[in-house]
Amino acid sequence: MVNSVSKIVQNLIDGDLSLQDALQRDYGNYSAIARMLNPRVEEILGRHVNLESLITSVKRAKAGYKPLRGGMAKVVAGSVINIRTDVAKVSVEKTKRNLEKIRKTLVDFPEEFFQVIEGMSAITLVFDQKLFDEICSMFREKDVLDKKQNLATIILRSPNEIIHTPGCVLAFYSTVSRRHINIEETMSCFTDTIIVLGMEDVSKAFAALTDLVVEARKQMM
Repeated sequence: MVNSVSKIVQNLIDGDLSLQDALQRDYGNYSAIARMLNPRVEEILGRHVNLESLITSVKRAKAGYKPLRGGMAKVVAGSVINIRTDVAKVSVEKTKRNLEKIRKTLVDFPEEFFQVIEGMSAITLVFDQKLFDEICSMFREKDVLDKKQNLATIILRSPNEIIHTPGCVLAFYSTVSRRHINIEETMSCFTDTIIVLGMEDVSKAFAALTDLVVEARKQMM
């Protein structure tokens, strides 16, 4: 019976980024979290649940949100963070015509910041905002799925070990998501992890990622 309580508590915490952050950073009170989860757990089980069982389950759940460890800590500690502001994006339908346009654009702007994310049915371009009008004019209006300005990119350049060290990129994403920041687009290129987000969120995301890197470096001392 305790196992079913533990599983429900784990699932509830997995779906709540604020609780995950509280457990990972050790500012969450186990009893308070247990009391907060109690009504939902009892609703799911359809019976009364002992508070001590809930507290034990919360403590067990904390194990999944421990600070960085081992090889992951080393990679994060060696990462360098850069910010690029005044970025825009345009998403278009993936057609032969649009692919040809994009290939030509890559040749025309070799020195500009220009990233291409290719999906099954759409292509997203992330580029310097000064090119926005010129890029938009390349495509037929009916082919444009989405476009947005006033974005920024955070670029994390990590050691080569990130290629074969699992969990590093997830650590970056989780750190941003736990601050309730929407990630507009994301991509990786060799050892670079690129996160696109709104200009209004860039300082908060930068601070969170800096804290993560600083924490990892302390662990490596």
